[in-house]
Amino acid sequence: MKLRTFVLLLVVLAVGAFTLLNWAVIMTPTELSMGLVQVQAPLGLIMLGMMAVLTLVFLVYLLYLQTTVMLDGRNQAKELQSQRKLADQAEASRFTELRTFLDAEFKRMAASDTEAKAALLTRIDGLERDLRLAVEQSGNSLAASMAEMDDRQRSGNLPRS
Repeated sequence: MKLRTFVLLLVVLAVGAFTLLNWAVIMTPTELSMGLVQVQAPLGLIMLGMMAVLTLVFLVYLLYLQTTVMLDGRNQAKELQSQRKLADQAEASRFTELRTFLDAEFKRMAASDTEAKAALLTRIDGLERDLRLAVEQSGNSLAASMAEMDDRQRSGNLPRS
C-alpha cells in the first residue's frame, strides 16, 4: 500500500472515530442562521454532510483527472507507435535505397573491371607479340652474326683459336 493511500485511510478512520465518539454532540440541535431565516438543526451533522459532499466532489475531480491523464497517455502511446512505424518505414526505405545504390555501384565496378581486364589482356598480347618479334629478330641477328663469323673463319680472315 502506498504511503499516500495509507495516510488518507488513517485520516478517514480518524474522522469516523471522532464522529462515532461525539455522535451525541454532533446530533445536538442548535439555532443556525441561514441568512434571512433562523433554523434549529444539528450543526455537527450539517458540517459532516458538507465534508462528505466536499470529499465526493474531490473524488469525482480526481477520477476526472485520472481519466484525462489515462486518455492522454493512450493518445500519446498511439502517436508514438505511429511515429515509430513511420521511422521504421523510413529506415527500411533507406536500407532499400542503399542496397539499390550498392548493387548499381557493384555492377559499375564489375563492368569497369571487365573493361580494364580486357584492355590489360590486349596490351599484354601486344607486348607478347612485340617480345616474340624482338626475340626472333635477336635470334636472326645472332644467327647471321654467327654465320658471318663462321664464314670468316672458313675463309681465313680470322685466326683460329
